Amino acid sequence: MNFPGFARCRASLLALAALLLMVSPNGAVRAAEVQPLEIVTKSGVQMFSVEMATTDKERETGLMYRKELADGRGMLFDFSPEQQVSMWMKNTFISLDMIFIGANGRILRIAENTEPQSTRIIPSGGPAKGVLEVIAGTAKKYGIAPGDQIVHPLFKAR
Repeated sequence: MNFPGFARCRASLLALAALLLMVSPNGAVRAAEVQPLEIVTKSGVQMFSVEMATTDKERETGLMYRKELADGRGMLFDFSPEQQVSMWMKNTFISLDMIFIGANGRILRIAENTEPQSTRIIPSGGPAKGVLEVIAGTAKKYGIAPGDQIVHPLFKAR
């Protein structure tokens, strides 16, 4: 059965549903795209599923207001082109490990077990193209260290 305007109404409802999936119950905007990411460590390859923060709004909001973050999940901030980056934990309720990554995909620095809701500035310690935020303790749990290689389309291995 075909009702006039049904296709247009259905398309509008699908678009609204997709938008609602990107907003958490407390109104925080979630990154729209989720991608796989690998970290090559001395002990092996660790796989993650990361939300991409590519717009100013996504980078500004990050993981703020979230109450949990599952192991193996995270957010990858794109700060192209490579630059000095500073982060903070304002309005972030869960402790994170922040992994600062150079344009070549090598880990520059890791800020482990960051303090929730702190406004203390956390610097990259050198030019970074990306920052990967994962649940606190992840770096220690998987043996992730500076110099390890991130495999993701954002980075070009050299």
